[in-house]
Amino acid sequence: QVQLRESGGGLVQAGGSLTLACAASETTFANYVMGWFRQAPGKEREFVAATRWDIRIYGESVQDRFTITRDNAKNILYLQMNSLKPEDTAVYYCAASQRFGRSRNDFPYWGQGTQVTVSS
Repeated sequence: QVQLRESGGGLVQAGGSLTLACAASETTFANYVMGWFRQAPGKEREFVAATRWDIRIYGESVQDRFTITRDNAKNILYLQMNSLKPEDTAVYYCAASQRFGRSRNDFPYWGQGTQVTVSS
């Protein structure tokens, strides 16, 4: 069972930057696909980014603005968010899986989420 805990959310102005972190309990962290999803009020949970080894994939709406990285020595996943827009406002979730995918159904392990609010 992988336990995940997000941090780093908050309020930021449009055009600003924010970095989220996700601490994982799993000692074999390096072998997991790690991902970020987000969910805005009244909307479906949306794929943001995922990474495994040196592979990184992004959702279309965040491509070229967000960067996903991981520190396997510290079991921490990051999401660097630049050029933030009001439509990026959502609860951001960290997720873990043993297979690559863009669907929430591909990820069995989830954190509790952290709120990101972008003001216009």
